[in-house]
Amino acid sequence: MPSTQTVSRQRSLGGILGVLVLASALSYHFFPRMFHVDPVEIAQRRAALPGAGPAVVTSTTNAAALRIANELEAGPPLIMASTRVIAERRAAARDADLPEQKSADTPQVEAVLKRADQALDEGDLVGQPGSAATLFAQALKDKPDSRRAARGLYDVRTRLVVATEQALALGIAEDVASRLAELKSLPDSASDVARLQGRLATLQKVGPMLARAAALLQQGRAERPVGDNALEIYRQVQQLDPSNVVAQQGVQQVQRVALDRALAAVAQNNYEAADKALAEAATIEPNTPQWLDVHQRVGDLRRQRALGILAQARSALDSGNQALAQQLAKQADVISPQVQGLQDFEDRLVNARLYASYKPGQVFSDRYVDMPGQTPPMVVIPTGSFSMGAPSGESDSSEAELPQHLVTLAKGIAISRTAITVAQFREFVRASGYRPDSLKLGGASVYDERSGSMRDASGASWQDDYAGHRADDALPVVNVSWNDAKAYSDWLSQRTGLRYRLPSEAEFEYALRAGTTSRYWWGDGVPRSKVENLTGARDRSPSGRRWSHAFKDYADGYWGTAPVMSFQANPFGLYDINGNVSAWTYDCWHDNYNLAPRDGSAWVNPGCRLRVIRGGSWGSSPTQERSAYRQGADGNLRSGRVGIRIVREL
Repeated sequence: MPSTQTVSRQRSLGGILGVLVLASALSYHFFPRMFHVDPVEIAQRRAALPGAGPAVVTSTTNAAALRIANELEAGPPLIMASTRVIAERRAAARDADLPEQKSADTPQVEAVLKRADQALDEGDLVGQPGSAATLFAQALKDKPDSRRAARGLYDVRTRLVVATEQALALGIAEDVASRLAELKSLPDSASDVARLQGRLATLQKVGPMLARAAALLQQGRAERPVGDNALEIYRQVQQLDPSNVVAQQGVQQVQRVALDRALAAVAQNNYEAADKALAEAATIEPNTPQWLDVHQRVGDLRRQRALGILAQARSALDSGNQALAQQLAKQADVISPQVQGLQDFEDRLVNARLYASYKPGQVFSDRYVDMPGQTPPMVVIPTGSFSMGAPSGESDSSEAELPQHLVTLAKGIAISRTAITVAQFREFVRASGYRPDSLKLGGASVYDERSGSMRDASGASWQDDYAGHRADDALPVVNVSWNDAKAYSDWLSQRTGLRYRLPSEAEFEYALRAGTTSRYWWGDGVPRSKVENLTGARDRSPSGRRWSHAFKDYADGYWGTAPVMSFQANPFGLYDINGNVSAWTYDCWHDNYNLAPRDGSAWVNPGCRLRVIRGGSWGSSPTQERSAYRQGADGNLRSGRVGIRIVREL
């Protein structure tokens, strides 16, 4: 009988190409740095694949990671490593089962063991007198308790078992049979022989099935028709032989057919068919590297197509064709939902519908239809959502500002760019004959320089400033009641034929915040520039008074009201929105927001007397300047700190 070494050499002549390919794959699998591949880098890139974690990578990195993962996953399983490597890995529990050696090996036994080790290294396992199995058995005969001899015989058996398993994995039945014959000649191999013979029987059974599956695959019957396709046969083989490499590779090839259909469909802009093919491929074997790769490519192609259509939609909107713009935007959304820029475009489309010829941020005035004149300048406010009220943990907040809740303003409005001025209110009084409450009810609450506090003055009126002195035209009108403010907005509606009114409390806070979530619209602390007419620690009254509660190191140069537009506008383009004077809103006062509307509308109870005042004034403390701050007051109140701001519905 020829030696194991001789038989192995003869077999290698017929499969030298396969051996070279296998050796290359095994070297890549077990010694990747030989190919300048860092296993750590591979692990990092694989972790960056879609669905593998929160890492964010570029499309280039994704492609590289997928390519490397494909190479690794497509490589041979561990059973295809060298028999020596696998035998060493399986030897972890070997020494525990070996007999205890009572004395050292004799020189004669050492010489035999040395020859046995050499035969083992050369792959001469069984058969000839000089084979590893024969020599280890001779050493055990000469010294029955030699652990080294017992270990060597164990390694010979393990390598033969591994070689048999490799032949099974490759489907070479004749090699399995010859290996089993060699294995039977070794002691303690009965259980391994029985197990491997069972697998050989399975191999002989699935061989024709694999041939049939390969033929069906070549005929284009990868997963169809039902009952006669390659995938069903490969699945049957896997049930009989779960470790069958050929069946596993066949399943992957079937999946590749489905993935090719997905790529072909997306190239023809048939996105429904592409999604269907991807879904079918996922049912074959989910989240494989090749499926993830094609899924990424299909997504990229769809995004590119959607971006092109979205560009056409922008052109249509710019030319005023809203219907076509909306139609194209829907197409882009169907092709690639949530494609970059789609949400911004939809916001533009909504704004175009809401604001007609206006744009958010635009300033306009409406002309009167029945008399000379025009409305105060109005600023278009963008629609949107915001969190109304004080956030949890904001210092100095009160129960009246809770709970913080989401409010969505879906209707377009414009708000007066400044508080209504004395001159603008005078125009209303003269043209309408309206008698303000400061005259009808008598007096207002104005600032007293001597006491440093507000006092009731029976002679003060809307024509006076914060201290009861005659007001300049450019100053914001104060000493007006809620009824006066509403009467002014109603008069503008009559003069223009459009809908003017007082702002709701939600609209006012939304406009005041202007997209910010901080304590004030300019930030969380003391302003770094003159943003509003505020209580500054460095401000002084005419007699030298100082504020007891003020913004540290801040000075705006005014003690009392300032001409409108003397300071910065907030991000929405509104001046003095949280300084100079507070403003009446349409809402009735409620102690909290528990039942407050979520659509930005006013919260009104019939017959209520208390109304909501919003926005800080020239005399408000830093706490009262907060964006969330609110206060209630009798609608008849006339104060040198409260004025008017109006809204025009679009």
